[in-house]
Amino acid sequence: MIGKYAMYAFDFGYRLFIRMRDDEVSGIGAQLAYYLLLSFFPFLIFLVTLVGYVDLSIEEMMRLAREMVPGAAMDTVESILSEVTQGGGALLSIGMIATLWTASRGINAVIKGLNKAYDVEENRKFWQIRLVSLLSTLVLGAVLLVSVLLLVFGRWIGTQLNQLLNNPPGFERMWSLVQYSIPLIVLIAVFTALYWIAPNRQIRLREAIPGAVFATLGWIVTSLAFSFYVNNFGNFTKTYGSLGGIIILLTWLYLSSIIIMVGGEVNATLKAGKSDKRRVRHTTKRA
Repeated sequence: MIGKYAMYAFDFGYRLFIRMRDDEVSGIGAQLAYYLLLSFFPFLIFLVTLVGYVDLSIEEMMRLAREMVPGAAMDTVESILSEVTQGGGALLSIGMIATLWTASRGINAVIKGLNKAYDVEENRKFWQIRLVSLLSTLVLGAVLLVSVLLLVFGRWIGTQLNQLLNNPPGFERMWSLVQYSIPLIVLIAVFTALYWIAPNRQIRLREAIPGAVFATLGWIVTSLAFSFYVNNFGNFTKTYGSLGGIIILLTWLYLSSIIIMVGGEVNATLKAGKSDKRRVRHTTKRA
């Protein structure tokens, strides 16, 4: 029985590797990382501006981010934020518009990659693709914002709810569980929606879940591992000088992009099953 599962895992891993190679996952990941970098700072500006509206400090948000992003990259992020977060309400609008546009271009890269994964051509009209990209960006941005707020301001939100509900027994223990479990579930839901809507092919909702779980757990593990490596062993400053922080941030975004694209490949490989014809390079054919 164990040997059977081992053979299946080996066969699945081999087919997944072939698909990742044929579909140029690394190249599409680089394209996605570029648009993520463009939208990264507008999104942070948007969050910081929201923090100002609710009269809360951003120190807790930066502390949480440092657990996932390497320290040198966060130094660069904080330096840039301190220079540009002076525009008040106007900055909020600019941040929203810039984030929406650039992040939607990132969704276009995901659509391209997922179409490759499922061996389908993109025949939807331009405005349909842009509409899917913009709507996906709005929905994904909204749920991600909820996740960030729960993680960053979870204690403050819990205190307000506790007072509103007149201090019910066991609330603090229950809220601690909710505070950290909901963002994880939300991330899985975000990736599930992305893998379900983006490709130009009808797939069942449940067929998008395995890749979403992989992407969520893979992104968390990769981010923590990369942050640990950079903070303890890597020395990008010696190689890149003052650009070290930017290079680290870009590398982290690139690794995150690769994880997102591999999640789509996981779903496509599972859907193809053992009938998958893309086992070797010379048998690869595009639909």
